[in-house]
Amino acid sequence: MKTFIVLAVLIAVALAAPLDDSRNAQILRYENDNIGVDGYKFAYETSDGVAREETAELRNIGTEQAIVVRGTVSWVGPDGVTYKLDYIADENGFQPQGSHLPVA
Repeated sequence: MKTFIVLAVLIAVALAAPLDDSRNAQILRYENDNIGVDGYKFAYETSDGVAREETAELRNIGTEQAIVVRGTVSWVGPDGVTYKLDYIADENGFQPQGSHLPVA
């Protein structure tokens, strides 16, 4: 009988453990504006705390044309902390910024 009670308690504890809700995340907001050949803009937010926004524009750099992309993404890590990453990608390459990133 004691074995049955211990087994029942172990099963109850296992079932009470929090589930990874990211698999069931719902889209709360979604925007998409494909401006055409000179840029785009999109944004989304999900119920598990993920959010992203990005814009791009075609820019004349000297005699060349280049696309410049700016954006931000945030998410809640396994430690419960919300992380935010801002970035730009242009003629100088990909340049991320965030308080969680190591400083060179």
